[in-house]
Amino acid sequence: MPGTDSAPAARQVEATPREMRRILAASFIGTAIEYYDFILYATAASIVFGTVFFTGVGPGVAQVLAFGTLAAGYFARPLGGIVFGHLGDRLGRKSMLVVTLVLMGLVSTLVGLLPTTEQIGVAAPLLLVLLRILQGIAVGGEWGGAMLLGFERAKKESRGFAASFAYMGAPAGTIVGTLVLSLASTLPREDFLSWGWRVPFVFSAVLAGVGLVIRLKTAESAVFQEAVEAVEEKRVPVGEVLTRYPRRLLLAIGAGISGQAAQGLMGVWALGYAVTQLQLSPTSVLNVKALTGVCVIVVVVIAARLSDRIGRRPVMLGGNVAALLLAFPIMFLLDSGSVWTVFLALVLGLAVIQGFVAGPYGAFAAELFPTRIRYTGTSMGYQIAAALGAGLMPVIASSLVLVGGGSLWLVAPAWMGMTSIGLVALVVAREGKDDDLRDIG
Repeated sequence: MPGTDSAPAARQVEATPREMRRILAASFIGTAIEYYDFILYATAASIVFGTVFFTGVGPGVAQVLAFGTLAAGYFARPLGGIVFGHLGDRLGRKSMLVVTLVLMGLVSTLVGLLPTTEQIGVAAPLLLVLLRILQGIAVGGEWGGAMLLGFERAKKESRGFAASFAYMGAPAGTIVGTLVLSLASTLPREDFLSWGWRVPFVFSAVLAGVGLVIRLKTAESAVFQEAVEAVEEKRVPVGEVLTRYPRRLLLAIGAGISGQAAQGLMGVWALGYAVTQLQLSPTSVLNVKALTGVCVIVVVVIAARLSDRIGRRPVMLGGNVAALLLAFPIMFLLDSGSVWTVFLALVLGLAVIQGFVAGPYGAFAAELFPTRIRYTGTSMGYQIAAALGAGLMPVIASSLVLVGGGSLWLVAPAWMGMTSIGLVALVVAREGKDDDLRDIG
């Protein structure tokens, strides 16, 4: 890449310990706020939106329709990854993270203020879909930039750990959003469905303000500034990703699908199944999900640290193998009908499986692409994987349960099929943990 010979002497890429703490805090807190909003919607889709926005149909069909709006947000995420990835590779990581945070806070607040179908008719679910798409665009541009803030300033031997802070923000945001919604769900059911569920969404405006202050204090990536100064011609990052690095993009997509499938299945669909089919208390299910989020954070840290020692691929392969072995046992636990067996199913599906796949994924994807297109490449890979995995699995699982007459045994093979895609991608990929960021590409 042009300019790489003199670049190391021009600017120190690695942050000082104090700078690194600030960068990781900004990566973690900002992503937590974004995913508070995004996963809050997913949780509400599991237990609220089918009743509020899809009236007049059976509960099973309403659940599928609610998950359909959820999928719309996931399929908008690649668009957000392309748009904000392009701008982030041209204008900088920091500025795009500010824009995505403001957009997410505004859209989530509007979801909380949206009239119901009984009040404005079919316009309500249509507006819900539009707002969910805007949510997807915002979060689509978030993860790549937040992950690169830490990844590109970390020492080589701790890049996996630094990159994982952006992912740790997701379960952290999920914990907060779930607990707030759980608190609201303790209201009488009529009050919860009429206004209680709205409070967590409106609260997004406050969180966005806090995150904005934190992000405005972070510095731009030095290795990104070097790459921009070294390349004089106008660039179209998405075009370069698609024409020069299509294989690496496919690897980033494939390797991310299995973790995203686990998130969509166990982090979204399983909650709706536990409440609507098993008739478990929404408050109990939400509290169990929040507790599972703590387990996810712990496993993500362990997996990321382990990936800095033995490599990204071995750790992620372990998570995929666990998914193949545990798919049927997890369905059995989920169908057992108790809050604690649901909790165990969530821990296995989200903490063990998703944690070991997702913990090293940020560094794995970032090490596939050169600096000048890294934001675009990683964002496209991650967000397309999210659309195919997390976006489709709740709809697929709900549909398979309907087809199977209530049985969960068709869901496990579908999950294993998604996992196999990730397994193949990781087998053919190369290890990048020891690469110098200036030499990639």
